[in-house]
Amino acid sequence: MPLGNPVNPTGSANINSIVTTPFTVRVIPRDQHSISRRDISPNALRVLYRLRESGFGAYLVGGAVRDLLVGGRPKDFDVATDATPEQIKQLFRNCRLIGRRFRLAHVVFGREIIEVATFRANVDDGSGDREVENGMLVRDNVYGSIEDDAVRRDFTCNALYYAIEDFSVRDYTGGFEDVMARRMKLIGDPEQRYREDPVRMLRAVRLAAKLNFEIEAATAEPIPRLANLLSEAAPARLFEEVLKLFLSGHGVASFEGLERYGLLAVLFPESAAALKSNRTGALRRILIDGLRNTDERVANEEPVSPAFLFALLLWPAFCRALIGLQKQGLAPEEAQRRAADRVTLHQLSTIALPRRFSLPMQEIWLLQSRFSSRQRKRVMRTLSHPRFRAAFDFLALRQAASSEHQEDIAFWREAQAQAGQELGVELDSVHTDREVEEGAPRRRRRRRPRGSATAGE
Repeated sequence: MPLGNPVNPTGSANINSIVTTPFTVRVIPRDQHSISRRDISPNALRVLYRLRESGFGAYLVGGAVRDLLVGGRPKDFDVATDATPEQIKQLFRNCRLIGRRFRLAHVVFGREIIEVATFRANVDDGSGDREVENGMLVRDNVYGSIEDDAVRRDFTCNALYYAIEDFSVRDYTGGFEDVMARRMKLIGDPEQRYREDPVRMLRAVRLAAKLNFEIEAATAEPIPRLANLLSEAAPARLFEEVLKLFLSGHGVASFEGLERYGLLAVLFPESAAALKSNRTGALRRILIDGLRNTDERVANEEPVSPAFLFALLLWPAFCRALIGLQKQGLAPEEAQRRAADRVTLHQLSTIALPRRFSLPMQEIWLLQSRFSSRQRKRVMRTLSHPRFRAAFDFLALRQAASSEHQEDIAFWREAQAQAGQELGVELDSVHTDREVEEGAPRRRRRRRPRGSATAGE
């Protein structure tokens, strides 16, 4: 079934590549798929039934359908309908309309929001509800059919519709077969779809990692060639995409996918260069170990800070910059500060890392050099630092690269468990023991008052 060249309603698009080809639908009846209403949000079901009872078409759509088919547990349930946003608002008192560029209805049930979108058309009806500037859709509220809506989506696995009236799945793009084969496949010509919106390359990697899908050969082939197009994407958008890649519980697989398709060098150029030049593989071991721990925290529903994530992702770049500055003869502390600033500044040209994350990230790096100190005042200051716990966790990760940190890790782990006075006594004892080992402490010379020195001195 030819699909032509669909339009992306949420990104750039070529308005001349609109699909006009007629489509046939494959209906997968209830007894031939695994989706059960028991696994669908009760609030999503309320929306679907209310729309249907009011005479509108109503379908669960996109990621929720895809995830349910492979046995996943969706966090979000989106609905597609032929009702307009204004009609949806009339049906639900708990509804608010959002967006100018892409008008949507949010039906609010406490902390859960069911997003309801009206089918979008593939043609401009002349009403002025579709606006294009420099090839970018800045407004797109021309409504159409379910067939139009299906082919405008990015991947076939996201273009499946669960119909509430008979519990069937409607497939207009071959997505059902692709999901069953665990295959990521773009709708339309892959190269053109990536050029319309380069961030789709990241979405392909992220969804493949999340779902354990293979990226279909024709969909994968252009990615290394077009990877540099990501530099045209808005840095703020790339920041959000990086969080999705690495904080959704599939960070290791996402990282490996970025490496495989040449995307890592575009997103994190200095880290990628450092990893490539690190012959021992120590920096990569730290990264993989850290991402594995992050995945475990996400699985256990434990918080993960973006500052810690970026400290991990940019650590190879920091280490490389630090070595270069030290070779220039800079003092260690000055070299560390300059390396942290340099890496952060360079990375901001690609990914818009907010200061509320970049500053803690730098503190995590700069605290690493303090862990070798056993001086009482420095130890107490380090323990009281607001970023101590994150920095200590980062030190523990560095053990994946070298066993030389074992002594420091043991000391600081014990230091956290001790009361302040008890720790102070122990540190004083250690200091005294060292003086005995090194010989009797020197007597402090008393300063003479100015002018008291003899002429002979």
